[in-house]
Amino acid sequence: MRLTPLLAFISALAFAIVGPLIAPDFKGYDPADFPIPQTNAPIGPAGYAFSIWGVIYLWLIISTGFGLFRRATATDWEPMRAPLIAALVIGTPWLTIATMSPIAATVLIYLMLLGAIIAMQKAPVLDPWLARAPVALFAGWLTAASFASLGYVGAGYGIFFGDVTWAYICLAGALLTTMLVARTRPDAPLYPLGVAWALIGIVVKNWGSEWGVAIFAGLGALWLLAYALRGLRRHEMQPHHV
Repeated sequence: MRLTPLLAFISALAFAIVGPLIAPDFKGYDPADFPIPQTNAPIGPAGYAFSIWGVIYLWLIISTGFGLFRRATATDWEPMRAPLIAALVIGTPWLTIATMSPIAATVLIYLMLLGAIIAMQKAPVLDPWLARAPVALFAGWLTAASFASLGYVGAGYGIFFGDVTWAYICLAGALLTTMLVARTRPDAPLYPLGVAWALIGIVVKNWGSEWGVAIFAGLGALWLLAYALRGLRRHEMQPHHV
């Protein structure tokens, strides 16, 4: 048995248990953490959107557990493990860091995103629901969360623009990044789906207040949902290892 499957499984367990245990009620940055308090920043999704973490945590544990006990010596699983471990190790203390320093948390979430994207790109073709899908969903949510974090910091520190302009900038950045990355792995439709989930949360958050942001996020979500659905239809699920 190789060491990396065990490390991936332990990392997934730590990621799912340690962070939420230390910061169980985290639903975004504290408005008071910024020189310009971000009481109702339009780039942030509605609180319910964070429930996707429950799916991500459980699915990554199942994936890495399956990888440990059933695919420990599968050569096609090995390339994704190192970048996934890196993302999970960075992510384990992230919630704690986010309660102390939004700037440090923003830097770290982009590093986490990089690891997740590389892991998705290196995920095996076989076992799609147990390897590629959970990592893609993880990377998708992180794409949206990274740009949301950037928007909070940009507006919270008064860097050039206000919170609404930062929301537009970061939504555009998230959409552009998603489309560029999705084209490198068109057989991973849960990646744009993860981003779309976050954008729908932003629509809900801004509906009735910042209509422009809500409409922009809504159009982006529809675009990504259509792209994900097309990917699901085009790429039939591949067989498993025998």
